[in-house]
Amino acid sequence: MRKKYGIIVLVSLITFIMVFVFVGEKKDQNENKVLEKLLTDTYSYFSAQTNEATGLTRDRIDYVSSGIKTYNQTSPTNIAMYLSSLVVAAEAGIIDYKEAEKKTETVLNTLQSLDRWHGLFYNWYVVDTAKQMTDWGQFISSVDNGWLTAALMVSAEYFNPLEEQANQLIDEMDYAYLFDEKVGQLYGGFDVEKNQYTVHHYGTFYSETRLASYVAIGKGDVPSTHWWKLNRTFRKSFDWQQQIPKGEVVKRDGVDVFQGYYELDGERFVPSWGGSMFEALMPALYINEKDLAPEGLGANNRQHVKLQQAHAKVNGYELFGFSPAAIPNGYSEFGVTELGVSGYEDKAVVTPHATIMAIDYDSEAVENNFTVMKDKDMYGEFGLYDSINVDTGKVTPSYLALDQGMIMLALGNYLHDDVIRQYFHYHAYASSAEHLLDENFMLQAPK
Repeated sequence: MRKKYGIIVLVSLITFIMVFVFVGEKKDQNENKVLEKLLTDTYSYFSAQTNEATGLTRDRIDYVSSGIKTYNQTSPTNIAMYLSSLVVAAEAGIIDYKEAEKKTETVLNTLQSLDRWHGLFYNWYVVDTAKQMTDWGQFISSVDNGWLTAALMVSAEYFNPLEEQANQLIDEMDYAYLFDEKVGQLYGGFDVEKNQYTVHHYGTFYSETRLASYVAIGKGDVPSTHWWKLNRTFRKSFDWQQQIPKGEVVKRDGVDVFQGYYELDGERFVPSWGGSMFEALMPALYINEKDLAPEGLGANNRQHVKLQQAHAKVNGYELFGFSPAAIPNGYSEFGVTELGVSGYEDKAVVTPHATIMAIDYDSEAVENNFTVMKDKDMYGEFGLYDSINVDTGKVTPSYLALDQGMIMLALGNYLHDDVIRQYFHYHAYASSAEHLLDENFMLQAPK
């Protein structure tokens, strides 16, 4: 009798486990279908707002009382987002591989025809004519070119017939002309018209600019010591920053590096400049920080997601995800003040790209956010609108190529085996710089 009872218990346990696994798999499949639809709808922005002849994508559209306001300019970052979105769209089966390859070739042909400075691209071009917008100045942006280089690296590896053409463009982009050897950092950029560099450098390490630094080092345009001359935090003597950091000085590649960190509610983290999700997570769309830098950048990414969520909870916000975004008739910077060296205010404004980019670190919270956003009428023909004020409930019915691109790449990586990160790291320039990611930020307190 005991043996029979034991068999019944065992069978019941196996049945329960099978049902549990089946229900879990079904739930995952349903969630993935919802996210795949968001991916498809988000890509439709690029499909609708890209000039077929030039392959350039419009920067933004706003839904206004009189109809749709369209911005007919584009940037190197927008071009990068479109190129990488084509990879995601092909991988997800939204468009055929050959169609994606043809569209990519159109972009590469246009890039070869654009006005450049030492192979680097100006900040604004007209979508329909592929001409430089000279009335907006002639600025060469370090960070914007970084996104385009990274995207070209992905395209070169994903579309084999286009590899030579993409690599030629990459090799012509010479970051040595944006590097200040005396400081060991990249300038913000160069004004060709005025023949002068910006007065500021990109010195904050945990920033969106780290991707430009990574690819510039990977290409061999700047020395690897540049990576270690970026500020994890500013030194303790810089008392204007949000808090006096803790940490210690270590030597890397012959450089004394102050591995500083801040603390908030008992959690250690390395701050960005403004405390926004864009600064924290956008480079990780390309660099595989979660796997290649588990004690450094990957750990810090997780901390910023956790602390953004905590900030929302403390303030009674139903949603989290604070980052620069569209507002009615403009654009503004938002973040969690305490997570930045300087710090942006949140102003109760949440943006979908800041939520979706956190999906690698807390998929359940992101999916819950997505459900709430849909319930608040944030969903339009091209996916999620760009921002919502969680105090007033007012939605900004706009779409930005930059933010749509971040959503595309984040979902593409999550749903399709890190596709952007994989092909980025397949490229020799990315793999040659992977040693830079071997860093411990000391975010875990010693036991």
